[in-house]
Amino acid sequence: MRGKKTVRPLIPDAVYNSTVVEKFICRMMLDGKKSTSKKILYSAMDSIAEKSGEPAIDVFTKAVENVKPVVEVKSRRVGGATYQVPTEIRESRREALAMRWIIAAARARSGKSMSEKLANELIDAYNSTGAAFKKKEDTHRMAEANKAFSHFRW
Repeated sequence: MRGKKTVRPLIPDAVYNSTVVEKFICRMMLDGKKSTSKKILYSAMDSIAEKSGEPAIDVFTKAVENVKPVVEVKSRRVGGATYQVPTEIRESRREALAMRWIIAAARARSGKSMSEKLANELIDAYNSTGAAFKKKEDTHRMAEANKAFSHFRW
């Protein structure tokens, strides 16, 4: 049996004083370039505030909240068959999945700069549309379809 992993304390970001924003910056980072990641996010936040006319941090937190999944499906082999078993997700994983989906959807978008794509994806997630929100809906639909196999939970 493996031991529990210790969760290191995270210092909130300087601009919004939010640990969620700091996690997002770290998750978006490529090749250890945190300053680049910060620039992208902060310029996206500026354009969000400009476009929506609401505080950017409110739009950001609501967008992440809208994309958070409640259940996911895990493959479970029983006998010769593989079942997709729906399982509930703990809060930290829900947040991590939501951020990962938003970033992936923003990267997949066609557009000019990453900050522009990220801003548009966050606004879409805030309005409960867009690719990241669709991914959550698909995950929930998959779990609902395989509800019959929930007794295979382990």
